[in-house]
Amino acid sequence: MSWEYLGYLASVFLVLSLMMTNVTKLRWLNLTGCICFTIYGVMIQAWPVAFTNALLAIVNIYHLIKLVKERKK
Repeated sequence: MSWEYLGYLASVFLVLSLMMTNVTKLRWLNLTGCICFTIYGVMIQAWPVAFTNALLAIVNIYHLIKLVKERKK
């Protein structure tokens, strides 16, 4: 597999996430894109890409957990 395709796929997920009006869908799509970019960054040894997207994935997970807790109230 060419890792470049994973980078393009990650970009698609991020762009789609920014088109969402539903915050939960936005977070899930963005999380998927961040995970893809993290893997992509590791595979091509682009550490700033991997590190930044790993941190952004954690931010998305935090907000998704927060959204789930708010719904349970």
